[in-house]
Amino acid sequence: MLYSQTVDAPRYVSVKFQGVTLQYKHVFFATTSLIACAISSNALAQSERDRIRNLEDKVNILQQQINATADVVESSEPEQDRATFGSYGELHYNNLLNGDDSEIDFHRFVLLFGYEFSDAINFYSELELDHAVSGGEAEDENPGEVELEQAFIDFALTDTTHAQGGLFLVPVGILNETHEPNTFYGVERNQVETEIIPTTWREGGGQLLGQIGATGLSYNFAVTSGFAVDSDEIDIRDGRQSTAEALANDPAVTGRLKYTGIPGLELATTVQYQTDFSQEDSDGVNGAYLYEAHAQWATGPFALRALYARWNISGAAADALERDQPFGYYVEPAFKITPGVGIFARYSEFELVEDLPEENITFGANYWPIPQVVLKADYELRDTEQADGSTLDGDSVNVGLGYAF
Repeated sequence: MLYSQTVDAPRYVSVKFQGVTLQYKHVFFATTSLIACAISSNALAQSERDRIRNLEDKVNILQQQINATADVVESSEPEQDRATFGSYGELHYNNLLNGDDSEIDFHRFVLLFGYEFSDAINFYSELELDHAVSGGEAEDENPGEVELEQAFIDFALTDTTHAQGGLFLVPVGILNETHEPNTFYGVERNQVETEIIPTTWREGGGQLLGQIGATGLSYNFAVTSGFAVDSDEIDIRDGRQSTAEALANDPAVTGRLKYTGIPGLELATTVQYQTDFSQEDSDGVNGAYLYEAHAQWATGPFALRALYARWNISGAAADALERDQPFGYYVEPAFKITPGVGIFARYSEFELVEDLPEENITFGANYWPIPQVVLKADYELRDTEQADGSTLDGDSVNVGLGYAF
């Protein structure tokens, strides 16, 4: 705004307001006009401020509505987005070269179901059908079984600490927790992690697991149902109860420490203890310890697995049957010729009965057309020493097909 008096015509007074010049013959009228313009300008400025505030209020209300809508959408996420589904399975053909009948078997068909209750609480499960068919009036009508392999709730206590409760896989060995067919070499699972570590070994109970800072160390501590072996046989594999109306007089305690601080390397050790391995009084079977250690290493196309496991079972019955210290170990180098083709060799030895070892040499190849599907072939030489000093040969040619998703 500008007020001025003309030089050429003193009797006129000019008032310029927002780019428009007005002329008056008397100062009084010019002054009045100037005051009116000022009032008008203030009124316009106030109106503009009111309009801006009104727009800001509307924007705030709109943002609140957007936030509320987002909360509703998040809380009403479709059920199918919270649920997960997967599966794995494997078909085996075993050509036994010692004169026994050859077999083809859809060994495992597993369905995996999960559900996300919240960011911190999740459910996981596995339902397995072994040997394709289950049921029948006669026990020998078919060999199949339907088994609940896992069903547990995972609670994320912190970013690095979890608690789990339900039926879960015991944290021991290499294959017990990770046994999908596309993750290991060989048609059949190795004998050490079948007989000494009775994979797939699951128990009911609870465990705490987590990371130890940035050291590369992780831990598991579990309290679960234990074995109930028959004192007349002390068969480790048959002593599993699968949490089916399982005896729970003497729970088992398991602890594992694992190191993965170097890329491609895993070192781990597990100890388990149960005060009564049979859960029966005065039957000659007392406490049992399991010690296990393993290493996995992968660098470029080369990979190596090695594992050792030993039981120490106390009691007169275990001593009499010479089954007080079952043990086993294996070493398995492998080499990827291409990203989809790998070859391997494995040497393993284990004893269920003292001084009656079984020795296995297996070599073969895996082919992954895609990471989730694998074709396998191997040749296995199996020698089992008998009580009379003879050796039982069990060589075989094996072919397999597996998948996981």
